[in-house]
Amino acid sequence: MTTKKYLTKTAIVFSMCLPGSISPATAQQKRPNIIFILADDLGYGDLSAYGQQKFSTPNIDRLAEGGKMFSQFYAGTSVCAPSRCSFISGKHTGHTYVRGNKEIKPEGQQPIADSVITVAEVLKAAGYTTGAFGKWGLGPVGSEGDPVRQGIDRFYGYNCQRESHRYYPSHLWDNDKRVELTANGNLEHTIQYAPDLIQQQAMNFMEANKDRPFFMYLAYTLPHAELISPDDSLLQRFKGKFPEKPYAGGEYGPDPKRAGYVSQPYPRATFAAMVTRLDAYVGQVMARLKELGLDQNTLVIFTSDNGPHAEGGADPSFFNSSGGLKGIKRDLYEGGIRVPFIARWPGHIKAGTTSNFAGAFWDMMPTFAALANTQAPANIDGVSIVPELTGNEKQPQHPFLYWEFHEGGGRQAVRKGNWKAVRLNVTKDSNAPLELYDLAKDPKETTNIASRHPEVVKEMEGIMKREHIESTIFPLITQ
Repeated sequence: MTTKKYLTKTAIVFSMCLPGSISPATAQQKRPNIIFILADDLGYGDLSAYGQQKFSTPNIDRLAEGGKMFSQFYAGTSVCAPSRCSFISGKHTGHTYVRGNKEIKPEGQQPIADSVITVAEVLKAAGYTTGAFGKWGLGPVGSEGDPVRQGIDRFYGYNCQRESHRYYPSHLWDNDKRVELTANGNLEHTIQYAPDLIQQQAMNFMEANKDRPFFMYLAYTLPHAELISPDDSLLQRFKGKFPEKPYAGGEYGPDPKRAGYVSQPYPRATFAAMVTRLDAYVGQVMARLKELGLDQNTLVIFTSDNGPHAEGGADPSFFNSSGGLKGIKRDLYEGGIRVPFIARWPGHIKAGTTSNFAGAFWDMMPTFAALANTQAPANIDGVSIVPELTGNEKQPQHPFLYWEFHEGGGRQAVRKGNWKAVRLNVTKDSNAPLELYDLAKDPKETTNIASRHPEVVKEMEGIMKREHIESTIFPLITQ
């Protein structure tokens, strides 16, 4: 980042936090800590609170019991990097800088630009200490997308989402310092399980910042493929419980990109163990908050970056991971983008409540800015959901929600009220026919009723055309 760009960006963020928008010191103490927990490829139906029958997630269920569970919340899109960019920038994928999983050699993904104002920068300028733990995927170390250049005070984990396909990696990153996991022997041994190491650093971050407001972005890699887990009591709990279809993949070795996902003789048991481990991590976070006396003044949100995957031996059909919805990861049908979303903030969010508000990742920027008593950037697509969380005011509704997916021929989707439109093969034909569904009557998107409602189709086509701003870096439409 150049000095000129840095100073310009810093001035923009600082201007959001001028006197008059930040409360006095006594009021600042009442601003909540914010923990945003993002699972990786966890489906709408992968939690027992959302109907999972083959295993349970008691700690996450307790989050729902102590807070509010949303039934119609959406990810930024249906794959990792653009979904996370939507969250961190407050924009939908027709406007975000990153719109696909574009690899950068030797390690990392297309970096978000200097000009992108992130939610971490907004909160940092408002006086929050910021940390990110887990998977980043928005720019290599040293690039303008490096988390430490995008408002993160402390980062620990995988900078590159491709590297995160290995749960026993050769290294992780501590800010810009490479941490060698020598016990894994350059991927020749499976000894240092990265999620456990990342979890410990996240716990340390809470301890170190217990006396000041903090924002913690917990981007867990579980249960993304590869399917592998320590052979401990969690895995033993599920071995032999399910009929198995062994997965023949690659094996560990010096090149993590050569072998693909690791072979797994117990893919179903391992998947259940990985989600159970994720649930245990959430329980540890909540227990530590209580030990530190922070649980009453901390907003904890749990969600997932997209729908469930079917890679590395995963079997979303067996576990009903999409919760009966159509589609999985990489689809813009409901199963690919509708995600579990739970929020807990004692004394502010009524315990044991539910919401059918249709929101999305781009709502997090204005929501967190409002909670920090500062302003969100201009020209974002989100709305603050603080009224829906607290019930103190009437919640503004989205006129529509919009998504793009830049693989598989290119896809677009719009939700407006109960209407849902999906367009496939956009790359070759920007005017490809729309599919139209009424989610109130057909939540599983089984019957395309576009021919019956030409006026709705025309309206949806107009939204798609208006909301897609073509990107030279991530083009959607072939000219």
